[in-house]
Amino acid sequence: MSKIVSTLMGNKQYAEKMLLYPENHNQSISGGQSFAEIMFSEYENHSPESPASKESLFKGCALYKMIRMITFTIGGGAYLNFMGNEFGHPKRVEFPMPSNNFSYSLANRCWDLLENEDVHRNLFSFDKDLMKLDENQRVLSRGLPSIHHVNDTSMVISYIRGPLLFVFNFHPTNAYERYSVGVEEAGEYQIVLNTDEKKYGGHGLIKVDQYLQRTINKRVDGLRNSLEVFLPCRTAQVSNYLNFAFFKLFTSREQ
Repeated sequence: MSKIVSTLMGNKQYAEKMLLYPENHNQSISGGQSFAEIMFSEYENHSPESPASKESLFKGCALYKMIRMITFTIGGGAYLNFMGNEFGHPKRVEFPMPSNNFSYSLANRCWDLLENEDVHRNLFSFDKDLMKLDENQRVLSRGLPSIHHVNDTSMVISYIRGPLLFVFNFHPTNAYERYSVGVEEAGEYQIVLNTDEKKYGGHGLIKVDQYLQRTINKRVDGLRNSLEVFLPCRTAQVSNYLNFAFFKLFTSREQ
């Protein structure tokens, strides 16, 4: 977890000028595998209907969403997506060149995959909502996040950016019923994006009544208050500080 954070944050002196993207760069310059093709390769090696294949695909999709979310929200003010990878493009894209006898056979993207209600449409729904999060909360324009929780043992990362609290559980098997993460401001926090929702291809383990939580007056991670959150394995969630809008309105009137 420490390496993930240090790599994505880079040198803070230049972080605001960084352009981050969760892609295989060789895909764009030499016909390399797409990011999804790499993540789902174990799935491709099994029968699509076998339990092992389905579990492999679910794990790959879970990580795919988490990696895209943390890359989008933890870095500087810009983000790049290779066209088609917002829905997990399963094949390489290769432009005509001498190495393929100037063939156009791989110079296309499989837009037809979005017609089926399966993993690709689920990933596309998640990506659209991730982009909406930026439109509504201006994530990329808020400056660098405050990273206050990085635990290599539990494999949990948490940080605050503007009114948003991001919590990632990268552990492959361990879920946490009441995991404590620090927050500075007391009040209510509501989950606004959860990678495990069924519409994104998840299990939907976080129930509706767990989406709204109130802080505890307990110092955690060096911050004055804390939340005890349910963290299924290989999931990430974003919570909005509900008092933030009122606080901004109140202070602006005072000024």
